[in-house]
Amino acid sequence: MANAASGMAVSDECKLKFQELKAKRNYRFIVFKIDNQEVVVDKVGNPEETYDDFTASLPPDECRYAVFDFDFTTTENVQKSKIYFIAWSPDTSKVRHKMVYASSKDRFKRELDGIQVELQATDPSEMSIDIIKSRAI
Repeated sequence: MANAASGMAVSDECKLKFQELKAKRNYRFIVFKIDNQEVVVDKVGNPEETYDDFTASLPPDECRYAVFDFDFTTTENVQKSKIYFIAWSPDTSKVRHKMVYASSKDRFKRELDGIQVELQATDPSEMSIDIIKSRAI
């Protein structure tokens, strides 16, 4: 069902994969792309994959949305995880694509119930593992 504001639909697979990541931890990350006025799953990462694998899966010159399940240990030595929503909008991508992704982001994010941290990145340094760690605590 397309949203009147952005004209963007979200495929059921997006919601299903996100629920599996959140509830069953079947994936480390999911990358989404907009294709034909619909947000679809572009790529999924196995639970064994690392943050480096995730960042390597983002195209250097195309926008994407992604969720990443980040495991960390608190200062009290407690194992935790947080689900990050990352809006990847590299400076080198087309202006029109950046506008479409920006205008559809909030609508898409609302479909994914359980996002804990949001990050906007235009180059890899803006989503380094150090930034991810600092936002987790």
